[in-house]
Amino acid sequence: MWKASIKDSQGLAVMVEGGKKLAAIKQKLRDEVRQGVKASDIETLAVKLIDKAGGKPSFMMVPGYRWATCVNVNAGLVHGIPKSEVVFKKGDLVSIDLGIYYKRFHTDSSFSLGISPSPEIERFLTVGEKALGVAIEAAKPGNKIFDISQAIQETIERAGYSPIKALVGHGIGRNLHEEPKIPCFVGVKREESPDIVPGMTLAIEVMYAQGNPDVELGKDGWTISMRDAKISALCEETVAILRHGPLILTEGKTHGRR
Repeated sequence: MWKASIKDSQGLAVMVEGGKKLAAIKQKLRDEVRQGVKASDIETLAVKLIDKAGGKPSFMMVPGYRWATCVNVNAGLVHGIPKSEVVFKKGDLVSIDLGIYYKRFHTDSSFSLGISPSPEIERFLTVGEKALGVAIEAAKPGNKIFDISQAIQETIERAGYSPIKALVGHGIGRNLHEEPKIPCFVGVKREESPDIVPGMTLAIEVMYAQGNPDVELGKDGWTISMRDAKISALCEETVAILRHGPLILTEGKTHGRR
């Protein structure tokens, strides 16, 4: 999190620029998600596009993680290694997460989509998109992080799904992960929650599941999946908090179907 000043106004301008680059990159990745494509193909393209944009992969700066993307399928929720043995097939729900480090600032975004999805998966994805939209609307000065979490939880649960409790969204800026933490559920009293103030830059992330919200860590030490093996998804945008409200830095047409 950074506070408004002349110096940090320049930082915001850089994040706006970096966010536009990331939005364009993730759209190109989305266009490549189809039957027969490998997760490693998405990774290769992401590395190429980030380099061409003049940035560096944010995720490669995470200690121990060597990839630019996290690619998950169906019950896979987050942190999936983009392996060549992961081949997308008809009916899959694919989630892709990536970030760009551009001129010393990070932006972070993720999307989920279905490959020739069933009506059930289409509905599931639509709910996540709606939850992200209302969460961003709640990210305005005078509100609290509580209000973002409440918007996500109510939207997800009203549709009969489960918000994830083991993982959170986060502040972002000079570091990929900063305070405050942004849960997908209400875990504290509103008055105990951090204020939302102008100058904040937030990675607001909706993580949710069709069944039980409990997760488990895979043998690769990174992939986090649903314990009950039911589908899950995530969608995320980096948002700057201005005096008049939220500004989405990484917005693009990134959700839905293929």
